[in-house]
Amino acid sequence: MKAFVVDKYKKKGALRLASLPEPELQDNDVLVRIQATAVNLLDSKLRDGEFKIILPYRPPFVLGHDVAGTVVRAGPRVRRFKVGDEVYARPRDHRVGTFAEFIAIDEADVALKPNNLSMAEAASIPLVGLTAWQALVEVGKVKPGQKVFIQAGSGGVGTFAIQLAKHLGAMVATTTSAGNAELAKSLGADVIVDYKSQDFEKVLSGYDLVLNSQDPKTLEKSLAVLKPGGRLISISGPPDPAFARELGLNLFLKLVLRLLSRGVRKKAKRLGIGYSFLFMRAEGRQLNEITRLIEQGVIRPVVDKVFPFEKTGDALAYVETGRAKGKVVITVAD
Repeated sequence: MKAFVVDKYKKKGALRLASLPEPELQDNDVLVRIQATAVNLLDSKLRDGEFKIILPYRPPFVLGHDVAGTVVRAGPRVRRFKVGDEVYARPRDHRVGTFAEFIAIDEADVALKPNNLSMAEAASIPLVGLTAWQALVEVGKVKPGQKVFIQAGSGGVGTFAIQLAKHLGAMVATTTSAGNAELAKSLGADVIVDYKSQDFEKVLSGYDLVLNSQDPKTLEKSLAVLKPGGRLISISGPPDPAFARELGLNLFLKLVLRLLSRGVRKKAKRLGIGYSFLFMRAEGRQLNEITRLIEQGVIRPVVDKVFPFEKTGDALAYVETGRAKGKVVITVAD
């Protein structure tokens, strides 16, 4: 099969198109012929080696964390899927690699594709959908009437999270440029802060939850908009001790992560605010819930551009510009 490979960790490194053996199928796996995938900033961070401490992939490896396609083979213990099923997924860590023609995925990570979406639209959903679900439903436990601030409302996670937060009954604020304000409003944002001309920490106050996806400076400012008892959930770091325990890291790495997050945890505690780092995980059952919301018309995908498979490197470069509205998708096969 053809796949785009990272030969070595390198900032802004190139992807190489290579011929690789078809993936081996484990007993609980389905083999999926990939028809579409999507690009995430996580892909460029992995390529650059930014997550080597927690995700030590050994080059050469294949990038890619979103997939939509068709099951072409099933392992002997697979019970939920059959050959011919149209599915989508975010494969679990250490088994990613959707910038390819085929991938083997544990059936626990897979869900049936929403029947009202194309393959390209479906491929845009898994990573950002699961990130938003785990932040707002699982960790944040958002309730009707609460105030939620979602940063970068026109980005991949933001466009999904705004819709989910509104469905959960929250009043939603977001940051975006003036040019993307109408998009954010159409997704359900109640308060839109133009990050180019306004300081959100001066505009917003009394919020129950902040979903942070930006830099450390923005993370610190986010504390100011939360009320006592509120929660700050960050998907961009720094990792906290709970995350280190969850991963089963050694004592040295646990200490490193504790030190990295010490400052924000200390300030949050002083303000009576909870801090959590979220590194989303693969979860087919949650994807089933997301599928239900999509088929009901509660959530719609937001796709900026679609690239052909041979232009995968260009798609990654476009995402790295930070100008994408929603998701950038790659079509792999018809």
